[in-house]
Amino acid sequence: MRPSPLRNRVTPFGELVATPARGTLMGNRGIIHDPVTRQLLTRRWQHQAWICCVLAFKGFQHPIMGTGAYTELFFLDEATALAAGHRPCAYCRRAAFNRFKQAWTAATGAPELRAPAIDRQLHRERVTRWREKVTFEAALCELPDGTFVAHDGYSALVKGARLFPWQADGYGHPVSLPRAQRVQVLTPRSTVGVLRAGYVPALHPSIRDAEIA
Repeated sequence: MRPSPLRNRVTPFGELVATPARGTLMGNRGIIHDPVTRQLLTRRWQHQAWICCVLAFKGFQHPIMGTGAYTELFFLDEATALAAGHRPCAYCRRAAFNRFKQAWTAATGAPELRAPAIDRQLHRERVTRWREKVTFEAALCELPDGTFVAHDGYSALVKGARLFPWQADGYGHPVSLPRAQRVQVLTPRSTVGVLRAGYVPALHPSIRDAEIA
């Protein structure tokens, strides 16, 4: 019998769910699980450095949700991680982090920031002190590709003139909405600016099949 999936998969809403579907990226928010039961604690973050990492790096391995320095979380793809409020890891994804940081500077016009300052800004934009997801409203035409929005109770990726519904194992058939329609944006406001400034997040391979559906 296969073991039940752990509750360590992150949705674009920032929620942690259990699913047998595999992710393409890993990340963490610090230690938020009990290593004995491998169950989540009540807290959903231990620090503000919510990062998004590669699945394998320099052969380093340790048990998932075991005793360690963090709780391993998994994402369908990078756009999902960004929507949940994470950013590229400056260690295992240094090149991506540098591109993210450069786009951040281009979007804000502010001097180049170090990772802790970016994390503080993102934390204000992704979750309230009551652990509620922070969203904002915008017209669809104002949003760059790679942004996630809420539509009809589900999350969807903006790409071109269409919305691609998020599913645990990939993207579903796209829908089209009037470009002037206002939607609730899940991706933090500053990260939307980063996407608008040219940062291109990695997308799950299923997007290719969904685009030709």
